[in-house]
Amino acid sequence: MTDTLLAGFNDTTLDSQRAFRAALDALSRPGRVITMPDLLPDGAPAPLMPATAALALALFDYETPVWLDETTDTPAVRDWLRFHCGCPLVADRAQARFALLAGAHGSPGTMAGFDTGTDAYPDRSATLIWQVDSLSEGRAYRLAGPGIAQEESLKTDSLYAGFDSDWQKNAKLFPRGLDLFLVAGDRLAGLPRTVTIKRVEG
Repeated sequence: MTDTLLAGFNDTTLDSQRAFRAALDALSRPGRVITMPDLLPDGAPAPLMPATAALALALFDYETPVWLDETTDTPAVRDWLRFHCGCPLVADRAQARFALLAGAHGSPGTMAGFDTGTDAYPDRSATLIWQVDSLSEGRAYRLAGPGIAQEESLKTDSLYAGFDSDWQKNAKLFPRGLDLFLVAGDRLAGLPRTVTIKRVEG
């Protein structure tokens, strides 16, 4: 274990509820950028962002295998997750219920190989938590689907060029498919599998 282990929530029950509500708010209003409350007195172990760490504390437990990409797979992150969440860390992404992604931009295949659930048990699919540089600048995406009254837009400069095409394939799997949180600092946006995404050219 690393020499200095950062603290988790001050109030495990209350703060978990606050973080969980933020996660539900983000998924129920796809594309809408939500600010995660400041719940971590010591901050998050690098390279995790505050909202990523708060989501982990609220969503991960001993029944949720977690996969880490090359950037998030550090001794400090592994020790922090094991201590505060008790979650098993897996090397095979197909076994993961959650995944932490922080590699810049990603590439075609970033979302491949994760469990998309089954028609009988779509809730057994993986949820990805993907750290990006910004949720207010960069490429513009137009979102539509359940939870969006008219149309929602989202900007980020950290998704690979073919992301929208890959996401459309994911949406077509419904009721199976991956759900996604995009995180930038203390801000997050939810993209449930029911949402369609189209890149705005220009």
